[in-house]
Amino acid sequence: MNPSSNDSPAVPGKAPVKTRRFSFSLVWIVPIVAVLVGLSLVVHNVMQEGPTITLTFKTGAGLAANKTEVRYRNVVIGHVTEVALSSDQKNVNATVKLDKEAEGFTREDSKFWVVRPRIGAGGVSGIDTLLSGDYIGADIGQSNTRVKHFIGLENPPPITYGEPGKHFTLHTQDLGSLDIGSPVYFRKIPVGQVVAYALDKEGRGVDVEVFIHAPNDAFVTANTRFWNASGIDVEVGANGFALKTESLSSILVGGIAFRAPDFNPNDTVASEDQRFELFADQSSALAPPAGKAQYLALRFDQAMRGLKVGAPVEFLGIEIGRVVSVNLDFDAKQRSFPVNVGIVIYPQRLGRAHEKMLKALQHDPNDEASAAKLMGTFIDNGLRAQARSGNLLTGQLYIALDFFPKAEKVAFDPTARPVMIPTVPGSLELLQEQLQTMVDKVNRLPLERIASNLDANLVELRKSLTQFNGKTLPGVQSTLAEVSTTLKSANSTLAEDSPQREQLTQTLDELGRMSRSLRELADYLGRNPESLIRGRPDNAAPMDLQGPPRK
Repeated sequence: MNPSSNDSPAVPGKAPVKTRRFSFSLVWIVPIVAVLVGLSLVVHNVMQEGPTITLTFKTGAGLAANKTEVRYRNVVIGHVTEVALSSDQKNVNATVKLDKEAEGFTREDSKFWVVRPRIGAGGVSGIDTLLSGDYIGADIGQSNTRVKHFIGLENPPPITYGEPGKHFTLHTQDLGSLDIGSPVYFRKIPVGQVVAYALDKEGRGVDVEVFIHAPNDAFVTANTRFWNASGIDVEVGANGFALKTESLSSILVGGIAFRAPDFNPNDTVASEDQRFELFADQSSALAPPAGKAQYLALRFDQAMRGLKVGAPVEFLGIEIGRVVSVNLDFDAKQRSFPVNVGIVIYPQRLGRAHEKMLKALQHDPNDEASAAKLMGTFIDNGLRAQARSGNLLTGQLYIALDFFPKAEKVAFDPTARPVMIPTVPGSLELLQEQLQTMVDKVNRLPLERIASNLDANLVELRKSLTQFNGKTLPGVQSTLAEVSTTLKSANSTLAEDSPQREQLTQTLDELGRMSRSLRELADYLGRNPESLIRGRPDNAAPMDLQGPPRK
């Protein structure tokens, strides 16, 4: 190895001197410290920087880069850094920079929506944005999966911020006037709301999701019944009209009510996401269990205009079923078009009467053959179906099952399924037949002969009246004048100062004295009967005639 040119040869008697190859100047301390501080700030910013996510909305209304904020519970947790169209140009992507503390909002089930002024079923919301501008609302999820892309909601979720309570699903035939935000009532107190709705898998009904706030969710049990409380229920009874509604808001935006028909303290509380049926009204919701259904067939030889599917079926005035089908048929033998009506009845709705019948007849409700035989017995006793008018104004009909003892006997087939129930003409048809019979009787009357005889009698009556007016009436008038004169003469005779009245008064006095004399004579003869033979004694005192009266 060659010695370096910087190495000098050692001098004898002198110690070698070592020189430093690198010299550090204090001038470099300041820039080095600045670099270290800058690196620490960069590292700190990187460590404190929150995640970046992308939100996809249908439109960019209310979104602005570096202006629109992201808020949770009205606290800013991020802001929009970029707004751009999606690659397919069908949506808008908003890039959002979240704070470090908002890292939990990257959970998969987190929700984001644009807060702006809205008017909906739940009322007016987003009024504060009129001054501060639109912003993005956020609600943190519970999932453990983290994602960077979210689909923004077009409407705010009804339930946010982990509100305690339970979700339930209600199945109904149609949505009616319900909407997201429609209230749910318990004893007329709002305890929840509708949060979502969608068609079921078969498309034959609607599933309505409701949320009941805690602690009122404990009132929802396995036996709870839900019904549509929208609008006004009008009931007409013996006491007149009755109007029922849950509240004014239920009239405007719809609503749902619930209640347990037979509350039991030991009844189990409904679990999360349990399914219930949503009834059309309160009466049907709280009705007793319908029990096993029994399908019957009816055949009418009359027009059934006004009979619709769903019309009630009544037995002796009690609703026990409904109409399920109305079809026109053709009878080749009779060359007529009868109407086939299918009905379904629920005998258990008869209540105690049904229980007594089963016990008395020892009937098994699950035995179809026995049920058909029992129905045949009722038919032999006059059970018939009749279409009756339920409303004279609308012309709606319903089916009535009733007993007609005078109905004609018919052959019954116990093997037919469904069981065929004989029918009788409806009440309106019977009335029409009676009116037609009356009209026929009137048509058979000899109206022309009666009219001619009546005309002749009127002519004779007119002649008699003419004769009476010409001859009899003047004589009657003169007779009445004479009677009036006689009455005036009698009145003057009986006047108070007239001589005839004085003479009449004297005559009446004389008659009074005469009657007293006769009475005294009779009394004397009663005491002295021998005086009729011997005569009156000479020595008889005049006062003897005034002796004591005869007993």
